[in-house]
Amino acid sequence: MFNWDWFLIIAVFSIGYMAIVLEYYIKINKTAVALLIGAVCWTIYLYSSLSPASENLLQLGHHVADVSQIIFFLMGAMTLVELIDAHKGFQIITDRITCRSQKGLLWIVAMITFFLSAALDNLTTTILMVSLLRKIVPQRTERFVFCCIVVIAANAGGAWTPIGDVTTTMLWINGQISALAVMKSLFLPSFLSLLIPLVWYTFRAKGKFTTDLPKQHKVQIEPGANLVFFLGVGGLIFVPVFKAVTGLPPFMGVILALAVLWIVTDAMHHRYEERVHLRVPHILTRVDTSGILFFLGILLCVASLQTAGILQVVAEWLNTTVESQSMIATLIGFFSAIIDNVPLVAGTIGMYPLDMYPMDASFWHMIAYAAGTGGSILIVGSSSGVALMGIEKIDFISYMKKASIPVIAGYLGGMGLYLLLSS
Repeated sequence: MFNWDWFLIIAVFSIGYMAIVLEYYIKINKTAVALLIGAVCWTIYLYSSLSPASENLLQLGHHVADVSQIIFFLMGAMTLVELIDAHKGFQIITDRITCRSQKGLLWIVAMITFFLSAALDNLTTTILMVSLLRKIVPQRTERFVFCCIVVIAANAGGAWTPIGDVTTTMLWINGQISALAVMKSLFLPSFLSLLIPLVWYTFRAKGKFTTDLPKQHKVQIEPGANLVFFLGVGGLIFVPVFKAVTGLPPFMGVILALAVLWIVTDAMHHRYEERVHLRVPHILTRVDTSGILFFLGILLCVASLQTAGILQVVAEWLNTTVESQSMIATLIGFFSAIIDNVPLVAGTIGMYPLDMYPMDASFWHMIAYAAGTGGSILIVGSSSGVALMGIEKIDFISYMKKASIPVIAGYLGGMGLYLLLSS
């Protein structure tokens, strides 16, 4: 039965959640809010719980262990990506983009973003591709559509691999999906969710750019860039293989890949003082610690809702009211366009235990697809979109007018294709 303790936890969570959603407007960093509500929600639960303190602390320790796996995975993966970027390793890809046709460049950017996001992550890929577009498409008005397709492609590409989006990574680490199964089942739906808006934009694209593209947009790569690029990307792709072969958690594979690359870069650069910026200790200062702490705070907050039993009540209400698995997953995709998909997926994991939906149940695949691609509907619905707002100063309404309709069509088309293929 609902009680005042639940009311306090839900109130703290709701107020904090609104502050996170409105971060861009209220100018208070979402990480600070997430850490605050995570600590306050657990304090309320521990203070009001009728269970022994030792039992509650044991539950907290269990959740911290689960969250830590995600945190260590993200830290390792982010460090690998930053190490490649510091060596200008991504120039191997971007220097080969020389197309002068708007339609041709649209497809090239979309395909590179889609597959690069699957191997890296959607946020990093978005920042990388938008930075590239700023160099090769100098007119901001002409660049706008390309930036929209980058967000759509990055989120679609991140949804079908266990390392491409933090929500898919969460499902993978917690045992809801396996790497090979989610890649096989979500590749075509994710690709269709990109293809529909891509075709939409293609028919509206002009034949040529109004101004010539810069003839030179190359930058000087650092020593060892090629080796670091292939070792780094290879290490990330190796993580699912490592987990399948050894049975160890994914973060152990990332740690192994990071250790190998750390040794290699130390061996290459330790004799040169001017290469300090290419070594891992310096790279660690570039890692987005704020983003990692956000995941820590929000996941601990959702864990408090799960431990208090609130999520179970919500799950029962959804099962009674909506009933359809596909409808619940589809609605989560639309919700992720409004609010952050990380707590949505964390909440879903807490609401539906594995004995209800075992590993690789279609429900979990639909959640991975919906949370990954649904965030593209609105610019605030994903970390990729928020990053675009910051880099290009694109406002909420402009993106919605240009992207929401084709993205919704792609999102529903991909979900329909998944249901058709899985039936």
